[in-house]
Amino acid sequence: MLAVSGLAQADRIKDLAQVQGVRENQLVGYGLVVGLNGTGDKAPFTDQTFRNMMNKFGVTLPANVDPKLKNVAAVAVHAELPPFAKPGQTIDITVDSIGNAKSLRGGSLLMTPLKGADGKIYAMAQGNLLVGGFSASGQGGSSVTVNVPSVGRIPSGATVERSVPNPFDRGDTITLNLNEPDFTTAKRVVEAINGLLGPGMAYAEDAASISVKAPRDASQRVSFLSILENLEVKPGTEAAKVVINSRTGTIVVGQNVKVLPAAVTHGNLTVTISANPQVSQPNALSQGQTVVVPQSTVSANQQPAHMFQFGPAVTLNQIVQAVNQVGAAPSDVMAILEALKQAGALRAELIVI
Repeated sequence: MLAVSGLAQADRIKDLAQVQGVRENQLVGYGLVVGLNGTGDKAPFTDQTFRNMMNKFGVTLPANVDPKLKNVAAVAVHAELPPFAKPGQTIDITVDSIGNAKSLRGGSLLMTPLKGADGKIYAMAQGNLLVGGFSASGQGGSSVTVNVPSVGRIPSGATVERSVPNPFDRGDTITLNLNEPDFTTAKRVVEAINGLLGPGMAYAEDAASISVKAPRDASQRVSFLSILENLEVKPGTEAAKVVINSRTGTIVVGQNVKVLPAAVTHGNLTVTISANPQVSQPNALSQGQTVVVPQSTVSANQQPAHMFQFGPAVTLNQIVQAVNQVGAAPSDVMAILEALKQAGALRAELIVI
């Protein structure tokens, strides 16, 4: 059982919140990877895309001619455009096969436009793929695959062609959005900013957003935010939670978990039924038949049960000590916590994943 405890430490506003409007944008595109060593796909859309590309270069393939593409694969290309990215800068891209290509290892992505949600082109991608996986097969049908060879990356594989406008330098205020909405944290952020800049400079809109009056000049606003994001604030403590992973047996208990007065006993009853068939062999001159006589043994074993007694307002440390003293297994702890929750004695949200 893992216990999350300790006093909350002061964090920078940079680590607690983000400036509204300053965000990444997703880009996606469709292209061709060429130069594969016979591991391409045979999808009909790959053939169509290849013909369209060749037409742009002045090469027309007859309709009844099968190009038999073995070293070409159709791929989806996606990337994230960082905030304030300017034309000429480069970003990393990920390339995924969308056909039945066996591997993209050794391939090169041809020029592929990357579009945003508005349909406009924001970057152009091209380059040699880096593939972390590989596959190999033998003539007898045996094969081995490590990682995923149909996915690759190209570091700095796309060049930004268009910047995304953002509201950073608009209006008289900026808004800070907390990563984890919390009324206490929002109140403390407002107090820290007003304590530095003066009363009325910041106010909380709700548990997630804090508005701050800011200069309109872009250069001054950059310096202003540099000061704000380095202010240290002690965030509010999280709500009491107990998270149980039933598959791995992992249990995480928050520091504010408390238990009302309760007593819990937990033990296991093991019933064992064993069959020991006996063979009945008649005498040689008795004209009898050899038969199997079933014989069963039933035994019951009651393992020692442990009694947990919790007083009023028991702390996390006391719960951990009580469980560790008896050497309870994670499954036992899960059963105890669920029983306390059903009895209304667990003052925490019980989350099972």
